[in-house]
Amino acid sequence: LTWSLLAPHRVPTVPVKNLTGSSPVNPAPGITGILMSAAGLPVCLTRPPKLVLHPPPVSKSEIQSIPGISHTYRKTTKKQAKKGKTPEEVLKKYLQKVRHPLDEDCTICMERLSAPSGYKGPQLAIKPDLVGKLVKCGHVFHLHCLVAMYNNGNKDGSLQCPTCKTIYGVKTGTQPPGKMEFHIIPHALPGHSDCKTIRIIYNIPPGVQGPEHPNPGKSFTARGFPRHCYLPDSEKGRKVLKLLLVAWDRRLIFAIGTSSTTGESDTVIWNEIHHKTEFGSNLTGHGYPDINYLDNVLAELAAQGITEESLAQEKD
Repeated sequence: LTWSLLAPHRVPTVPVKNLTGSSPVNPAPGITGILMSAAGLPVCLTRPPKLVLHPPPVSKSEIQSIPGISHTYRKTTKKQAKKGKTPEEVLKKYLQKVRHPLDEDCTICMERLSAPSGYKGPQLAIKPDLVGKLVKCGHVFHLHCLVAMYNNGNKDGSLQCPTCKTIYGVKTGTQPPGKMEFHIIPHALPGHSDCKTIRIIYNIPPGVQGPEHPNPGKSFTARGFPRHCYLPDSEKGRKVLKLLLVAWDRRLIFAIGTSSTTGESDTVIWNEIHHKTEFGSNLTGHGYPDINYLDNVLAELAAQGITEESLAQEKD
């Protein structure tokens, strides 16, 4: 037999139907479509998924307040750090003195705990060879190093263990002044068809950095505001909202720094508590469906010291 007898002269024409077999569709272009058509396989053209950042328009009459929360917005102003106590007095509440430290490193200065602190900054009113243990987590450091670390932070009366991140006291941040709105809209998020949606709107204007910010006295920008974020109006979604309100009041949701997406410095950035800003799709990873999101954001809030216990603290 010759090759011309073995090989077909052309690709056979095969009727192409869609996946339901109800009507013909055009075969996909290119060699893949030709081969699938030749084999009699169904060919279906699909459109690329569409980015849906915002919900359909909502009238004022359709917006509902959230049961159990008295207002529909929360404003913050610049809160002054607690004053009147020296860093040594603040830390004393969280520490036990260690008279005979083990022969291991202080993880702040990397010198041996049995030797004086390696801190070389401004003079402190505390002996460099004193060692203390944090009462909850048990990690041990030079007192000199802990005081220096506290002085380099927000000086708000709280301390976070540099080893395990356990928080002592109430951690607050340096979020600039702004407004947080929250309400229910009558649309469902992908993956949460059984409930309506909580919409959060953050608005922070540009301004001038305060003494707690990276460059005091220098102006800062605020790009992309107002920022719209979404939670399902479920029991867990409402719990997340209540904890986000605590985070807002403690100035922990935003900070001033360098944007990881644009590289711009001295601008308002998210501060380690992830939000969903994509309403009807998940093309950017900041949308729904995402079955792990609510649990993940609860863990991120807990890492900032915000748990259900915090809700009771805020009421006290």
